Amino acid sequence: MAVYTEVTDEELNDFIGSYDVGRLLSFKGIAEGVENSNFLVHTDKASYILTLYEKRVNPDDLPYFLNLLQHLAAKGLSCPTPVPSRDGKLLGTLAGRPAALVTFLDGMWVKRPKVDHCAELGRAMAELHLDGADYDGFRKNALDVSGWRPLFDQCGERSDTVHPGLGAEIASELDHVEKVWPRDLPGGVIHADLFPDNVFFLGNELSGLIDFYFACNDAFAYDIAICLNAWCFEQDMSFNVTKAKALLKGYAAVRPLSEAEYDALPTLCRGAALRFLLTRLYDWLSVPEGALVTPKDPLEYLKKLRFHQSISSTQAYGLER
Repeated sequence: MAVYTEVTDEELNDFIGSYDVGRLLSFKGIAEGVENSNFLVHTDKASYILTLYEKRVNPDDLPYFLNLLQHLAAKGLSCPTPVPSRDGKLLGTLAGRPAALVTFLDGMWVKRPKVDHCAELGRAMAELHLDGADYDGFRKNALDVSGWRPLFDQCGERSDTVHPGLGAEIASELDHVEKVWPRDLPGGVIHADLFPDNVFFLGNELSGLIDFYFACNDAFAYDIAICLNAWCFEQDMSFNVTKAKALLKGYAAVRPLSEAEYDALPTLCRGAALRFLLTRLYDWLSVPEGALVTPKDPLEYLKKLRFHQSISSTQAYGLER
């Protein structure tokens, strides 16, 4: 989450007034993440999250995201639910940006996940994959393997200003991953951004999943690979096998993985590390002047990528089928 677009009191009052959510009491910007402008809104009835969708988000994709949230909430998955305006619309306009109001989830994200948190995440991710099976919307993953090279091209020679030789290292990895990327794995709706700050807990119990604005249709195992990168490395960049085993065991207890999915995990983990290296690199080089946002360090994912490059099979991670 972040704040790129400022909203005046008058604009916000007019926007909230179009919903049956009570009288506006307060609002404040949320300065985390890198994608959209987000505000915590309090009314005399409840609390909500207001999101303004910034330029990276294609407005044509917004019905997919918002209808998906409604679908998953109806299935019983704990996630933000879009609030319709008085005229029944899920999407409005605020400060020149598409905007939506969603319900507020109780809980906190865990900065240093433990093994139990990883197991809970695995179960919730599998439930998401199953609950989305009958969702009739479709959205291609705009940041799948076919989108990485165009993103890298936008960074160009500036990559080496972040780390010497980074451009050549990324170019070489792109050549490899594009050749070996697995196809035809089981797939459907995935979250594609289940980092710890998008997963809420009350104690050790998972209370909800948030920020579905990268959700798309892709391989389920790719979602797992993203989470292995995001949840199973320690601060010194060592890979925590115990956490990874708990995550996979939790997932498989709800949705068992196929042999092909297990075999593909090393390549998928490598690709997921490359994807977040590239998006973080692009953001690092492209933060708008004056934006209330702290870009995330791309070199964290360079280190993770290098680890995955040393792995030849799922067994080499120490993971069990």
